[in-house]
Amino acid sequence: GGPTGLYFIGSQGELEFLAELGVSLLLFSLGLEFSWEKLKGFGSSTLISGVLQVGATLIILSMICMFLGFETSTSMAIAATFTVSSTACVLRVLGERGETDSPYGRKSIAILLVQDITIVPLALLLTLLGTEGTLSQILYSVGSILTSVVLLTLGLYLFIHIAVTRVLGTFTIQSNRELSILLGTVIGLGTTWIAHEIGISPSLGAFLAGMLLGSSPFATQIRADITSVKTILLTLFFGAAGMAANPVWIFENLFLVLSTTVALLIFKALLIAGVLVLVKKSFSVALATGCTLSQVGEFAFVLGALALDLELIDEEIHNLVVSVAILSLFSTPFLISNAPKLGLALARLQKRTSPRETNNLAPVGKTPQPEVVVIGFGPAGQSAAAVFEERGEEVLIIDLNRQAQQQALQSGYSFLVGDAAMPEILEHAELESAKLFLVTIPHFQSTREIIRHLRELSPQARIVVRARSEVNVEALYQAGAHDVVSDEKESGVALSKHALHLVSGQS
Repeated sequence: GGPTGLYFIGSQGELEFLAELGVSLLLFSLGLEFSWEKLKGFGSSTLISGVLQVGATLIILSMICMFLGFETSTSMAIAATFTVSSTACVLRVLGERGETDSPYGRKSIAILLVQDITIVPLALLLTLLGTEGTLSQILYSVGSILTSVVLLTLGLYLFIHIAVTRVLGTFTIQSNRELSILLGTVIGLGTTWIAHEIGISPSLGAFLAGMLLGSSPFATQIRADITSVKTILLTLFFGAAGMAANPVWIFENLFLVLSTTVALLIFKALLIAGVLVLVKKSFSVALATGCTLSQVGEFAFVLGALALDLELIDEEIHNLVVSVAILSLFSTPFLISNAPKLGLALARLQKRTSPRETNNLAPVGKTPQPEVVVIGFGPAGQSAAAVFEERGEEVLIIDLNRQAQQQALQSGYSFLVGDAAMPEILEHAELESAKLFLVTIPHFQSTREIIRHLRELSPQARIVVRARSEVNVEALYQAGAHDVVSDEKESGVALSKHALHLVSGQS
């Protein structure tokens, strides 16, 4: 409906305003999802992989662009726009598919959070590249922008954590929905306006406001209250992004757009997978994570517009950036839905071509012949394993998390690091003596795959599994589980028992 389409909106100024508003509001909502506590909970190795991914993507893409004949500053600008992935699309698709607790889902979310942090440095890098003049003038310009960002961040932090919290009180905000919505609106729009006035991108100002609100004492309430308008924000964003695209230009350069999009998707998927393998993540999870994060994110519209304003890229390159970003965003649901299957398939192929790795697989600990196998060593797995340890049963733990290995070995269990959804892991674990398998991981598809492999490996063994949602219980029974414990159902039973205990105690 924009000036390059059906012309419902004919003014370029109106289009730019809608695009800026859509991106700013979306980035504010994305910033609310950020939390330092959540970030630290993913572990140092995953966070390091996020930093490595951003740095490697920026450097390698810049070198490729320079090899293709672009100037250094233009090459780095193009690389910066393509570096980050789409937090909005990935979180939405993972949530709809119930994949946020899957191994590749957790890795994807952690890397997305790291990418979000790098947006401000990337914007400063583009500003540095686009600043002309002597070295002292460039340093002064970048220093003033950096100072403005720091002062804005500090001012927001003091306002949210001291002024608002002390004057209104956390309880007052959490118990008054209208007040929390008003507070979020004022801070979001106010910061966007201030950022514009001091010469910072309004979109980045909105994102900073969301990040600081997301780490505030009343973040949970604001996130809950803004949930209902997220769909509107996404619709406005994609509508604005669609109007920014030039369908005539895309049609005339269709081969260039398609080939660039496909090449970029493959490049980012393999690079992210390689980084995760480098920090010793499993091959299947690394590839699934790479496919999930291979698209170009919504920040490409912000960084692309900034690069165009700074004359780092011309109109043709900006059209290519916008077109590739939109096309890759449309591919996100397909990529995520097929990511686990592709990861497992390629991991099996890799195992066949390097059999020495699987031949070296063996449980570590006191016994290679377990009677009970617990797959997943989270809180549920730890509680289940402790029961059988007290009964004198030999317990083997299988988990992807190497950090859980030390804890399991200290507790007296055997431990095998690996993805139980891969049949090679189970085949090399010497499970012939096992009479019971407990699958405690919350991810439905992985659990169903594990059940299928266990049925083939040990047809007589009993299999008890965990289901995160009641909706998946019947499917797990059909897959071959002997018993399924539903988190939702067990939570209801526990709540009823506690409630009855309180009622009987009062009577």
